[in-house]
Amino acid sequence: MYSRLFKFLILFYCFIFYSIKSSAQSESAKPHIQKQEKGDHKTGLFDNEDILHFKLTGRLNQLFNDRKKNMSYHPLLLQYAGKDSGNIAIQIKAKARGNFRRLKENCKWPPIMLNFPQKEKLKNSIFIKQNKLKLVVPCQGDEYVIREWLVYKLYNLFTERSFRARLTEVEFEDSAGQRKTETHYCILLEDENSLAARNKASLIDKKQILMEKTNRREFTKMAVFQYMIANTDWSVPYLQNIKLLSKDSTEFPYAIPYDFDHAGIVNAPYAGAAPELEISSILERIYRGYCDQLRMDFIETFELFNRKKNDIYKVYTDCSLLSLKYLKFVTRFLDDFYKTINNEKSIESVFQKPCTTNVRIELKGLKE
Repeated sequence: MYSRLFKFLILFYCFIFYSIKSSAQSESAKPHIQKQEKGDHKTGLFDNEDILHFKLTGRLNQLFNDRKKNMSYHPLLLQYAGKDSGNIAIQIKAKARGNFRRLKENCKWPPIMLNFPQKEKLKNSIFIKQNKLKLVVPCQGDEYVIREWLVYKLYNLFTERSFRARLTEVEFEDSAGQRKTETHYCILLEDENSLAARNKASLIDKKQILMEKTNRREFTKMAVFQYMIANTDWSVPYLQNIKLLSKDSTEFPYAIPYDFDHAGIVNAPYAGAAPELEISSILERIYRGYCDQLRMDFIETFELFNRKKNDIYKVYTDCSLLSLKYLKFVTRFLDDFYKTINNEKSIESVFQKPCTTNVRIELKGLKE
């Protein structure tokens, strides 16, 4: 009897011991799992959701008026508050960039490229891993910059193969006193080489690659996303607001979108659609994919968009920088999209349209 009791107690204590050990191992594994879900390729600059405040000082008149095709770099001083409340100053170079937004008849200020010094000079800076960064500045109002930034956040919900964006508040000071000091919301965009490295892939800078020759599932997701935001200003063959990434030469590349200021969901006053598309407004959605896409691809993609629905709306409802009027507009705008992808007749008429009309026109861009 005592022998049986002794064996029972031994087995019981062993069970308790291994249960506690297993539980402890499970708990210790949780942070590691969560870290993987967030991504292992952290740069610091684009992992923080806080608005980044910094100041740019230099001959801004020279910089912003230099909009010819072969723009020159101009010296600037970038300053921001460090962790210890002291100012950190970095000597950088900057030049105007872009196509449509670079032209004076379209935008008050052109977007600019920030060129950082060697890494050794950025040792204790949040820009330590950066080389060149695009800075999107207001074309005709800060609110449209904020709206475009939110579109980048939307696409981040769907894939790691997307550009990261950081909302910034930049003070522009002209060192020559030729223009008043102004502070504006801007967007810092992840460098394309950083995007490629983060995804362990290479950039393909080759034009005339057909849409059909990109990764089918990722293309469908990207093209439906462009339809959701009502953006027609993109083209795979002409690399118009599209970057191509590939892990090796044996697989079809992934199409990565950027520059969303002409999207209907941004609704910028200067935005327009190419006349070839024959649409009356940027608010008019048109699917610009290719014929003979698999029905299964659309079903999987629509299921994904339905799963992400609450997160998509939350991107806007969580942003305190938006007006109530715009929130109402964007809610209705997204509601219309979800009605379409959850209606069989609408799916057939909208997403089979490339096979029956001329929307397959490959655009070189709104203006070169």
